[in-house]
Amino acid sequence: MLDTSSIQPITVHGSNISYFTGKIENYFRVREIRYTFRSMSFPSDERRLKSFVGVMQMPAVELGDGRWMTDTTKTIEWFESQYPENRITPDDPVQAYLCALLEDWADEWWWRPAMHYRWHYPQGAALQGRHLAEEVLRDLPLPLALRRFLITRRQRGGYTTGDGITPQAVPGIEAMFKRLLDHLEAIFSKRPFVFGTRPSLADVGLSGPFFRHFALDPVPLEIIRQRAPSVLEWVSRLWNTRIRNCEVHWDTGIPDDLGPLFDDIGSTYLPYLRANSRAVASGSDRFDVEVGGVSYLGARHSRYRIWCLQELRNKFEMLPEESKQTLKEFLQRHDCWESLWLPRDLPLLPSQEARLPFFADSKMIAANS
Repeated sequence: MLDTSSIQPITVHGSNISYFTGKIENYFRVREIRYTFRSMSFPSDERRLKSFVGVMQMPAVELGDGRWMTDTTKTIEWFESQYPENRITPDDPVQAYLCALLEDWADEWWWRPAMHYRWHYPQGAALQGRHLAEEVLRDLPLPLALRRFLITRRQRGGYTTGDGITPQAVPGIEAMFKRLLDHLEAIFSKRPFVFGTRPSLADVGLSGPFFRHFALDPVPLEIIRQRAPSVLEWVSRLWNTRIRNCEVHWDTGIPDDLGPLFDDIGSTYLPYLRANSRAVASGSDRFDVEVGGVSYLGARHSRYRIWCLQELRNKFEMLPEESKQTLKEFLQRHDCWESLWLPRDLPLLPSQEARLPFFADSKMIAANS
């Protein structure tokens, strides 16, 4: 177990059915970083969160020395740098970069389908609406039924129907999810983790949409059971794995079966980021985009995702020249290269997110503000 005594006790503030809370908990468990979980309560925690980290979002990580952290990507990077023994970031620069791209894709692209399955179908909305009404709205002095109604309306208005998912988009989004399952089943039916017998940042990133959404909510869980049982095994395996007990190194190179994942990144996520950047540059709060054969109408703009794209560029530029060439050839084969660099000038705010993970300038998307 890591010696984090100088920053203990560590408390994860979030929800036990939260996308990003589940991601950071998977990371802490794999790394054996001791923490205590505490359910947030709104609206009472809102002012405190904004005071400490600048935004109201979950999870927030409270350190024993009084500092608070937000943004799971930067929080993980901080812990990886401060406690380098048994990291989840591969030593190979090519693998490390692909892990970062897969993590970003899992964080920012699969959020919308995960929220769709939870809130579109009555089974998920009733189950998790009640759960959140009892957990994070527990201090709101309203009847349970009204709290459940408010949380369901908020989530749909902010993240599903209110974020570009029209009825016409639903079949395409669900087909995309099933395609992801097929790709991951091909991987996890052959090896325990994305890059071999040792979990990496790619696995922790993918745990975001899977651990507390796809493998928890009734409708997508049944699809996984029937279609991708190895994926379901991987979800539990990651939660129960301690990296110090794993092989010392990851497999070498880029596994061939990762290609379809990057084909999807090249045809959907990176073109979406480009459209989002154009919308922000033009001052539009919402925009329409068609990617991967699915039309999203009235999607909300995201300044944070512009920063995410810049981070991917910065990480590439920091690589050794040999690794850059290998990655460029790989990304070109999967139609990722051009979209990674366009538009060249991104509409970032001055020093945007420079204080992460200890203070954030913008939320993931402009919803429910």
